[in-house]
Amino acid sequence: MSTIHRVAVIPGDGIGREVVPAAQRVLESCASRHGFRFDWTEFDWSCEYYTRTGRMMPPDGLEILAGFDAIFLGAVGYPGVPDHVSLWGLLIPIRRTFAQYVNLRPIKLLRGITSPLRGIQPGEVDFVVVRENNEGEYSEIGGRLYRSTPREMAVQEAVFTRAGVEQVMHYAYQLARSRRGNLASATKSNGIVHTMPFWNEVFRELGGTYSDVDTREYHIDALAALFVLDPRRFDVVVASNLFGDILSDLGAAIVGSIGIAPSANLNPPRQYPSMFEPVHGSAPDIAGRGIANPVGQIWSGAMMLDHLGHRAAADELVAVLEDVLSAGVRTPDLGGSATTEQVTAAVLDALAARPEGGSQG
Repeated sequence: MSTIHRVAVIPGDGIGREVVPAAQRVLESCASRHGFRFDWTEFDWSCEYYTRTGRMMPPDGLEILAGFDAIFLGAVGYPGVPDHVSLWGLLIPIRRTFAQYVNLRPIKLLRGITSPLRGIQPGEVDFVVVRENNEGEYSEIGGRLYRSTPREMAVQEAVFTRAGVEQVMHYAYQLARSRRGNLASATKSNGIVHTMPFWNEVFRELGGTYSDVDTREYHIDALAALFVLDPRRFDVVVASNLFGDILSDLGAAIVGSIGIAPSANLNPPRQYPSMFEPVHGSAPDIAGRGIANPVGQIWSGAMMLDHLGHRAAADELVAVLEDVLSAGVRTPDLGGSATTEQVTAAVLDALAARPEGGSQG
């Protein structure tokens, strides 16, 4: 009997409703080749749902999601609903309730894509940003005072706990150990006087446990510059919530387009479901035109396959994406003219054309 994975699907808003179904088709085809299946359950939680109900998801939404093996998310956000409402009403509650404290974002120049950086070849840039996903600069501590007066002020507190910093750094150290053995830490301890020196201290303390991993600390401004000037040097980068968010978007840009960038919100102990989503947003400016790039959603699906125990299927799917891109089938964000459907069809055809013998991956 083949394994069946129960996956909650939240297409969300804008192009999410276009690329999620496309990715599902590809994942089903890949699963069939490797001897497992998906049981999808779709939820219409979105900004449109918010305009009808005043909520991004129902009161028992998190309880509903807790019973699934994984969550497959498209994009959240649409004009008319403030970004902080859509984000804090759906995405962040899922990340925090399910202790998805690692946001994993691969930065890899795929075959078939030309980097905007001069002289960079496919395979030369291949690193991972490990972003702390539950605390840091994205805390709920703070407020506004004297609104709409000359005395108005806003306070936002960053929260770094030892438990939170240690767990994401342990993950990053272990990931570096399984890759090329190099770990970079993003800091700004020369200007942020409390949280960043604390971050550095924990990073150095844990380094004694991972003596086989080469480490280096970079101030965030210098690190951002090096992403552009010398991206080949990086293997694993660990960063706080805000720094990791910005760095991974920059990383996506240097390998071609934010439209291809995948991410995973992981609960490493697997006590709760993890969530997989592309880095791109809902892109309302192109929604409904059929030109959204499905690669980021499909690649996020490959990360989900890997998390669910199907490494061979995940590797095959990424290889197929590279085959299709190398054949010149690309959406406009990558300089091509293909539609979402044409890219999806090309991926399905490339999967079908591969030699049989996909194993339980």
